[in-house]
Amino acid sequence: MSNIVERRVCAEMEDGFVVFLIGMRINRPWRFWKWGPVAAAMPRMLIELGEQPELGLLHARTHFNFPGIMVVQYWRDFDALEAYAKARDHAHLPAWQAFNQAVSSNGDVGIWHETYVIGPGQYENIYNNMPPFGLGAVGTIVDAIGGRQAARQRVRGML
Repeated sequence: MSNIVERRVCAEMEDGFVVFLIGMRINRPWRFWKWGPVAAAMPRMLIELGEQPELGLLHARTHFNFPGIMVVQYWRDFDALEAYAKARDHAHLPAWQAFNQAVSSNGDVGIWHETYVIGPGQYENIYNNMPPFGLGAVGTIVDAIGGRQAARQRVRGML
């Protein structure tokens, strides 16, 4: 149980950031040749993004919940996310084009994403006896004391 921060802390980001949720749902498990390539595309993208931090991905964590898979991603900003999505020389655009040719809207596999643009101070979090997780894996970890004691205090910019 290494890297556990054995106290109550929160994570702070100096600037805004983007939370990007992306996932797939296997609607017809027996049609592996349709959803297999979709499932294999995301690890390739995450490896590419991990090897090139200048592209803007700050952190990603994959969650499995059959029949679905979801990746929670933290990005530097929306411009970086959009640039990666549209870049012809990176893994996403060819995977997106292959999906549209092989699956499109036939119902075999569903895909989805949600994008949240977060301004400075428009978020809050708390971690206790946890290794760096979520925003805590990319932000600055600070003790949740004084002006950071309560959720309302941590959400400075929203209220």
